[in-house]
Amino acid sequence: MARRKKPSLAVWKFASCDGCQLTVLDLEDELLALADAVRIAYFAEATTTALKGPYDLSLVDGSITTPADAERIREVRRVSRYMVSIGACATAGGIQALRNFRDVREFLSTVYAKPEYIETLATSTAIADHVPVDFELRGCPIDKRQLLEVLSAFLNGRRPNIPAHSVCVECKLRGNVCVMVTGTPCLGPVTHAGCGALCPTYHRGCYGCFGPMEAPNTPSLAGAFHAAGRSETELVRSFRNFNANAPAFRDESERHEE
Repeated sequence: MARRKKPSLAVWKFASCDGCQLTVLDLEDELLALADAVRIAYFAEATTTALKGPYDLSLVDGSITTPADAERIREVRRVSRYMVSIGACATAGGIQALRNFRDVREFLSTVYAKPEYIETLATSTAIADHVPVDFELRGCPIDKRQLLEVLSAFLNGRRPNIPAHSVCVECKLRGNVCVMVTGTPCLGPVTHAGCGALCPTYHRGCYGCFGPMEAPNTPSLAGAFHAAGRSETELVRSFRNFNANAPAFRDESERHEE
């Protein structure tokens, strides 16, 4: 009996710190099983192998920040049967999306001696703002357990089973005392689960690394921040972090910008 051809996997990098790609490499024992289940056709972070597409599944890390990136992502989409964007950069523009709230030309003239040689876009945006994606896996960086679930789902022809609830649920599961009770600002009530409530477990407020949960009530959380004595500036800074350009966080921060 002929062996079934392995599905091909490609991992692509755009504007990012590479943290989400490192999460793939940090799968350790699971990575061996993954390598046995798929043919890694392109993954510049891990191998010099660069096989031509089409690819059964593409993981895309990073945001679109240059005209060349905007063109390249369309080509990646064209040669990919399924495309999954991974991490805050790919799903919301990343920390570099802070440029979206200011004039990027001012940054260029401040940082570079010859800004006329720099070719960049005025914004840093998510992959889904440029091409259709089949799934968005959130996090800064992504969680390896969720990554394995996504890979398993697409390799087996099913929808990934990733929870859409907030970090608050994870806090409850861990038996944490709510840090907001003590007046600590926390984005947990509006943030997508995935980190295991890491920061609140160590008595720190959630920074929103996994982006907005499904249907987040950001105005209510903003009211809680004000009730705790937090200023408008502090509120804006809380929402403008790793997922500053995620629509729910962006819109709430703009409502409070002075």
